[in-house]
Amino acid sequence: MRFLPLLLIALAAPLSACATTRPDVYLVETKGPYQLDSGDVVRVSVYGDAELSKSYRVDDNGAIAFPLVGPVPVRGATTEQASGRLASALANGYMRNPDVAVEIEQYRPFFIQGEVTSSGQFTYLYGMTVRGAVSTAGGFSDTADRERAVVYRRQNNQMVKGVVDLDFPIAPGDTIVIEERWF
Repeated sequence: MRFLPLLLIALAAPLSACATTRPDVYLVETKGPYQLDSGDVVRVSVYGDAELSKSYRVDDNGAIAFPLVGPVPVRGATTEQASGRLASALANGYMRNPDVAVEIEQYRPFFIQGEVTSSGQFTYLYGMTVRGAVSTAGGFSDTADRERAVVYRRQNNQMVKGVVDLDFPIAPGDTIVIEERWF
């Protein structure tokens, strides 16, 4: 009987390693204002000039090809910063005190692959979660892990990977991988 406490401690240590916990902090950053990148479509309004006010796609170089001034770099900028950059470019010899507004018209797509019915590229909707992305892709396959996913996101010129639950908010440009479950 006097060895019973030692036996319980010896058995409890390996069993404690079997416990699972959800991470409190994900490796993938979810805070901060939205930053423009390639594939986004923005609506630019130049007050007083209807011909310049239209939709523009952020190109592969991260710039908007804007009439009169040429490409204006906006990758990594917020819509407010992009407005300032476009206004500065127009003020440089083309307009006096231009008033420019930029808003997101269409977010760049997200990608999903792995154990879903239809993997590929899909339109992002504001506030979307991994669960919503899986639903957009036709749902889980029969062998899918239905509790977690792997999200790849570009942050500061590097790709960051995080294992997340299904209620994790995704962002435009994310790649979601639904892995196979192991029985």
